Amino acid sequence: MSKEIHTTINEYLPLRDVVFQTLRQAILHGELKPGERLMEVHLAERLGVSRTPIREAIRKLELEGLVVMIPRRGAVVASITEKDLKDVLEVRRTLEILAGEVACERITPEILDELKKAGEEFGRLKETEDANRLAEADVRFHEIIYTATGNARLIHILSNLREQMYRYRLEYLKDRSSRERLDREHWEIYTAIRNGDKKAVEAAVCEHIDNQETAILAGIREQQV
Repeated sequence: MSKEIHTTINEYLPLRDVVFQTLRQAILHGELKPGERLMEVHLAERLGVSRTPIREAIRKLELEGLVVMIPRRGAVVASITEKDLKDVLEVRRTLEILAGEVACERITPEILDELKKAGEEFGRLKETEDANRLAEADVRFHEIIYTATGNARLIHILSNLREQMYRYRLEYLKDRSSRERLDREHWEIYTAIRNGDKKAVEAAVCEHIDNQETAILAGIREQQV
């Protein structure tokens, strides 16, 4: 089992929710790896809690598809599957296009400047050894587009989807050859929004998502060999 789990501290949440969020983030961020066993006793010791909130958290994670129960092994972190990836990206493609098109109409000069700076920050981090840091920069770029829509419901749905995408995003960014392409795609999306060109936004977002799907699927299939 991985050495470290970063605890999600929130004094306003019940303990069971803190434990759930901690384990959820550990899975999404790769601190708990696909195929890794989730042993209640060990997790309880590491987080300084009883086994009850651990057990409750594992049940909720199973409902989210992040954990699977395997006979004679117990709870195990779910593998990244082709079906899950395709399902998530199918929804994300549609919603990212919508967000980009709405941003074309509503983005302010101040938010456009933030988007440009986020793109520049990603470019500066392309050579980093810290894939999590690069993933956060990628997330930041897309979050600014969501904010530009001014649509609270769309922002909420995309933010939830972003969490589900984090594991896939990390796998994609570990491949250094993908980083230059991703940087270019960011600038294509930025330019299209800056110009208010909805057709260009759709084309850029589709290319962006399709390239991720191709690269991550190749990685999944390679691991299965």
